[in-house]
Amino acid sequence: MIKEFRDFITKGNVIELAVAVIMAGAFAPVITSLVTGVFTPFLAAIVGEPNFNNVGFDVGDSRVLIGLFITAVINFVLIAAGVFFFIVKPLNILQERQKSGAEPPPPTPEDIELLREIRDLLRSR
Repeated sequence: MIKEFRDFITKGNVIELAVAVIMAGAFAPVITSLVTGVFTPFLAAIVGEPNFNNVGFDVGDSRVLIGLFITAVINFVLIAAGVFFFIVKPLNILQERQKSGAEPPPPTPEDIELLREIRDLLRSR
C-alpha cells in the first residue's frame, strides 16, 4: 500500500501539478498587484469609481449589492487575461518555435538495415 502511494506521488503528472499549484500561489500576488495597481486606476478613470462594491438596489428592508459580484467578475477577467497574455501566450510561442526546429529522421527499419548489411557483405567478396 505504501509502495502504491509512493508510485502515485512520484508520477510525473502529480509532481507537475504540485509545481503548478505552488507557482500559481507565488504568481497570484504579481497578477493581483497588476490588477489593483494598473488596471483598477484605469477603470476608476473611466467609470469614476475604483470598484462597483456600492452598486446595488433595495428590496424591502434589505440591500442587494450586485456590485460585489460585478467587481469580482471584472477582477477575474483581468486576472485571466493577465495570465493568458503574460504566461500562456509566451509559452505557446516558445513551444511553437521549438517544434519548428528540424526533427530527427525516423529510424531505419530493421529489414532495410539487414539488406544493407547483406549488400555490404556481397560487395566485400
